[in-house]
Amino acid sequence: MSKNTSGYIRSLAEKSRKAARIISSLESKLKDTAILKMAEYLETDTDELIIENQKDLIAGKEKGLSSALLDRLQLTPQRIEGMATALREIAALRDPVGEVVAQWKRPAGFEVGQVRIPLGVVGIIYESRPNVTADASGLCFKAGNATLLRGGSEAINSNLAIVSRIRKALMDTGVSPDAVQIVETTDRAAIGHLLRLHEWVDLIIPRGGKSLIKRVTEESTIPVIKHYEGICHVYVQQEADLEMALRIAVNAKVQRPATCNAMETLLVDSGVAREFLPMLADEFKKHGVKIYGCDKTSLHIEVNKVATEEDYRTEYLGMICNVRVVEDMEEAIDHIAEFGSRHTDVIVTDSYQAAHRFVAKVDSSSVMVNASSRLADGGVYGLGAEIGISTDKLHAYGPMGIKELTTKKFVVWGNGTLRV
Repeated sequence: MSKNTSGYIRSLAEKSRKAARIISSLESKLKDTAILKMAEYLETDTDELIIENQKDLIAGKEKGLSSALLDRLQLTPQRIEGMATALREIAALRDPVGEVVAQWKRPAGFEVGQVRIPLGVVGIIYESRPNVTADASGLCFKAGNATLLRGGSEAINSNLAIVSRIRKALMDTGVSPDAVQIVETTDRAAIGHLLRLHEWVDLIIPRGGKSLIKRVTEESTIPVIKHYEGICHVYVQQEADLEMALRIAVNAKVQRPATCNAMETLLVDSGVAREFLPMLADEFKKHGVKIYGCDKTSLHIEVNKVATEEDYRTEYLGMICNVRVVEDMEEAIDHIAEFGSRHTDVIVTDSYQAAHRFVAKVDSSSVMVNASSRLADGGVYGLGAEIGISTDKLHAYGPMGIKELTTKKFVVWGNGTLRV
């Protein structure tokens, strides 16, 4: 590992720690003003951001990045506007810092309370998606945290351009720009150095592929909340409205297939497979979706490939969908338990009892009834935005908004109270 890289990363973390102590007690109005400035500068400098993003896209194509990764990497005027809108929504949210979560009186006469406080310094290691830079910065700052960003080398120009606007907004509102910092080197050794700075960094959030998540969880001396792959399922139960099921399945797969909340496997009850699968095949063909189907699926429609266990464990992030015919809900739930990633799973049914059974038995961070998996998103859920979708249960599960970027401390009020 490079000694220079080690010193550089440590200096960033030390600056983040100092900034975290200051911003943990900033007034809500000042934080909101800074976040609104961030949104303003992103919109004002849209053309410049796109120019920097084009450098990354050109380099990505030369490196042979997949169409899914290039889609995640690309900035358009609409996506930049979406980033600005998310920041404004974050500014409009209630400040969680200082919220009294609970309070009670003890027989000895003293009071105990729990108050929401920032986590401190949040390190975010991610790939491809420049919008994460803005979302994470805004959310962490609103929750009183300093942010240390390490984006992928494929998005370095885009991320640097976004962070420069965010830091300018902080400076213009009298806030230390060290509240949001980015690792400017693409040296892969930087990640290893960052993961060992437990004295200065309180939490690491990795977002990316299996290899990145594996490396972070194995090497980190800092607590980690994983934002793992999205192997999402839609289950068409035998009492489903098949027209609704078709709309949901197509939206979940086609609307934006390169996202972690897109459907990768469709499960269909055998009682409706004969009627439903030809409808599905026609729609998927229109959109260019390849079907990897089980033996029972191929009895009803033509498949591009016979699905294997490896396919069921694959996050395609593209126009491929596994299709499996199941005998009943129990088989569907068993399939999800074995092959799913605890991200988002859907049942389509008109049966109230079946819906409740599915919700109770499927152990995923989002379980949906008669809705597209594409709805699994912090912004769509009303969280303002998200720093990611946690597939861990500690200390957050599902889309992480500002409350998930805080913790709680106990506050005790006494009157000379002693323990006897």
